[in-house]
Amino acid sequence: MNRVQLLPENVANQIAAGEVVERPASVVKELVENALDAGAKNITVEIRAGGRALIRVTDDGCGMNRDDALMALERHATSKIRRAEDLLSISTMGFRGEAVPSIASVSRFTLTTREQDDQSGEATQIVVNGGKLLDVKTAGAPVGTSIEVRQLFFNLPARRKFLRAAETEHTHILHYFTLAALARPQVGFVLIRDGKQLRHLPAVVSGDAMQALGERLRALHGAGLSLMQVDHRAVLNERIAREDDGSENAVAPAEMRVWGYIGTPGVSRSSREDQNVFVNSRPVENRGINFALSEGYHTALMKGRYPVCCLFIEIDSAAVDVNIHPAKREVKFRDERAVRRVVTDTVRNALLAFHTRSQQQAARPATALAKPSINPADDAEDVVPAEPPEKQSTLFSSGPPPAPTSPDVSSAIPEKAAATVDAKPRPAGPAHELSMDSPAHIESATAAPVLPTAPGAPVPLLAVPLRLLGVIGKLYVILESDRGLVLLDQHAAHERILFEQMLTRLEQGDAPSQRLLLPETVELTDRDSHFIRENLDSLTRLGIGLSEFGDRTFLLDALPPMVKSKDPRQFVTTLIDELKAVGSGVNKLRLGEDVVTKTVCRHAVKANDSLSRPELEKLVEDLRHCTMPYTCPHGRPTLIEMDFRELEKKFGRVQ
Repeated sequence: MNRVQLLPENVANQIAAGEVVERPASVVKELVENALDAGAKNITVEIRAGGRALIRVTDDGCGMNRDDALMALERHATSKIRRAEDLLSISTMGFRGEAVPSIASVSRFTLTTREQDDQSGEATQIVVNGGKLLDVKTAGAPVGTSIEVRQLFFNLPARRKFLRAAETEHTHILHYFTLAALARPQVGFVLIRDGKQLRHLPAVVSGDAMQALGERLRALHGAGLSLMQVDHRAVLNERIAREDDGSENAVAPAEMRVWGYIGTPGVSRSSREDQNVFVNSRPVENRGINFALSEGYHTALMKGRYPVCCLFIEIDSAAVDVNIHPAKREVKFRDERAVRRVVTDTVRNALLAFHTRSQQQAARPATALAKPSINPADDAEDVVPAEPPEKQSTLFSSGPPPAPTSPDVSSAIPEKAAATVDAKPRPAGPAHELSMDSPAHIESATAAPVLPTAPGAPVPLLAVPLRLLGVIGKLYVILESDRGLVLLDQHAAHERILFEQMLTRLEQGDAPSQRLLLPETVELTDRDSHFIRENLDSLTRLGIGLSEFGDRTFLLDALPPMVKSKDPRQFVTTLIDELKAVGSGVNKLRLGEDVVTKTVCRHAVKANDSLSRPELEKLVEDLRHCTMPYTCPHGRPTLIEMDFRELEKKFGRVQ
């Protein structure tokens, strides 16, 4: 008897189900995606016992006729692609034709559907039990499709045993439901749990996509979020490998747009749970994009804190591969470096522009610190009404804002604090960065980040008048604004001022380089040596002397003066990891940033250093002129705000 045999259809479907159907949330995901592909305007998801007892997804999409409904239960039967070439430009959520038969093979499955153009008013109902077709009959139903999945994994006790508690499974379903609702604000969603309506999100039909997304965010997370808009376009010149020899000489321009909402300075989380990224409206997980977001907030967040965002990346479907993960959770970009660079620049420029707007608003006649005033109404003409950017919400915790990229080396820093500082904002943007790609790689950015201008949009804290009240603990400066109480850490604020002043001086020249007395040979792995070989020119501009000395061996003969390393190999491997994490661009003085940070920390005013009133006023005024004033170089906050409502809550005046 032959040992190699073709598996029965039901066994093959159950194997496929092991890849596609991980838990009840996977069923919800696949069925909602099918509903969206069918053009549904309203989708209802009903679950019981965390999806173990029942999952029902109902939509008002185009529906199917009897023949299509029966064909949909066959493996690899789909209406979304026809040829292999279609896989190169997928624009639908689903495309494999595996989900429906896989789900039907591990559950008690009922499909009821009625085609949009059907004149008879009759729907088709198909009943499947563990992959076996039991009944096909006529039923009454509205236009659209309703799929009912009962007793998931009833015929696979081992798989059912690994399901978690109902509450845990419900949490996973709710997470995907939230992602789907954010991805399609123009679609109405309803979630029913154990007979109780848990979420009702009407379709947002008014306004543009940005406004619709804002409405959906408020519906899901409440109005307490402090987010700002970003909208950035770029053209990527992607190098395409030739089919004959694999060389990269063809260039295919691809338009890219990054838009959505990111947290204002002060909004962060201790995990990446609220980093929602969508590629062509598909929720995805991508480490490169996560790194790009963190790089955009460079020096703006403390270690262990992560940005908050709801970002949409729109790119030619031929430039992204969604067929690399069984559950389609991950995607692969044709040129990930360029995509990461655009995302990083989008976030960084938006944060810089956020404070630039505050400088413009604060540049009115009453810009400087106002005279002490007991009644905030005394300065009503200077009031800029808005919600405080640092306000905490139940979803996000405050932990200040953004900061620039860069760093290095020391020069004389004045010993006496704030009065000596005269930091001017450094121009933000590519002019101060070295690209690991060719200059034409990212051809143009046709639109600057868009900041909210509507009433109630977040207003930077330093854009409002501040009145100096005093100092407590010889460290924390007490200020009053029209919005409440503000505390300033004089050490952190002076650190930020000196940090940017030092970088401004250092960036005026080329990155310095110092020859080593005895050059060192460094042997690397194949992957690391390939990365170094691709970026030798950029490393040279960074002041690092590396040259090939064999297949996997390099000669290190020069380093920037601020870099001290006893182990050349460890330095090179650490450098590789740093550059890979940063992505496609790095500031020319980035390698010595730690040195600059430590230097300014030693020279900045300390706790117990008494400053006069003019010096404190100068400190606040110089902080206003920093590019990233809300955090010190370590990512700690320079300013903390408690608005009047929060004070009233603490004193029991409001509930």
